[in-house]
Amino acid sequence: MRIAHTALWTPDLDAAADFWKTYFGATVGEAYRSSRRPGFISRFVSLPESGGEIELMTGPWLPLDPHDERIGWDHIAISLGSKAAVDALAERCKADGLLKSAPRMTGDGFYEAIIVMPEGTPIEITI
Repeated sequence: MRIAHTALWTPDLDAAADFWKTYFGATVGEAYRSSRRPGFISRFVSLPESGGEIELMTGPWLPLDPHDERIGWDHIAISLGSKAAVDALAERCKADGLLKSAPRMTGDGFYEAIIVMPEGTPIEITI
């Protein structure tokens, strides 16, 4: 078994797609517009070498009631493969104002930094 994809609500589909292309080298698919749910648009992001995909979704109803669908997940962790890669991406994101927490060894044994998407959704980058 494997996770086929995860989905993320975002108020700005283009900014979210650009974020994943710019910082992770992701490939972003064409926009899909639902005929059954007017205003719903999504794009799939494919991460290099992982087979993992993220569905970026938007609609004119965002933001939503907090008990309904919501923008973002709590976080996702992306393994970059090395401490040097974590440090380099953290530094790049710091320069762009997207670093939330500098690289560190966590209490549960992970070397990680936390960066944020343009709307603030956190992403842990780790070895």
